[in-house]
Amino acid sequence: MERGLVHLYWGDGKGKTTCALGLGLRVCGSGGRTLLVQFLKNNRSSERAALVHVPGFESLPGPEQIPFSFQMNQREREEVRRLCADLLKEAETRCADGAYRLLILDEVCDAVEEQFLTEEQVLRCLAERPASLEVVLTGHHPSGALQEAADYITYFQAQRHPYEKGVPARQGIEY
Repeated sequence: MERGLVHLYWGDGKGKTTCALGLGLRVCGSGGRTLLVQFLKNNRSSERAALVHVPGFESLPGPEQIPFSFQMNQREREEVRRLCADLLKEAETRCADGAYRLLILDEVCDAVEEQFLTEEQVLRCLAERPASLEVVLTGHHPSGALQEAADYITYFQAQRHPYEKGVPARQGIEY
């Protein structure tokens, strides 16, 4: 089987997760399996509700609620740090036998930037993955080392967003 590559979808524009999930659907549509791990997100997004119906598309459960990082106290930050480490470890364990074609680490760049994961943890995950495993990293501000580890880099730049006019996130569109 061919070597899996690393995709990095980053920036302040809308669509990073949507793009990653689209690749996951493509993998499943071709008979492969996808594992989705979402850092710093809860289980209530509309895409998660739909993905349970896609054969071969699996998601690790996240927390039922998670505050924005700037709202967290020290205890909450420690809990989220443990949760992120556990999610990454579980992803590594599930992918170790080569059963998945794609691993999506959604918002992993933000987990590193907010110090919920270390850059070294993510780089180790990439280095020790099965040779055929394709990996997608998403987030707002990837470190230089995560950019260096990527084979594909796609930058999402917001030019206009309804949020700027006070339109809140809408279910089914933004989440």
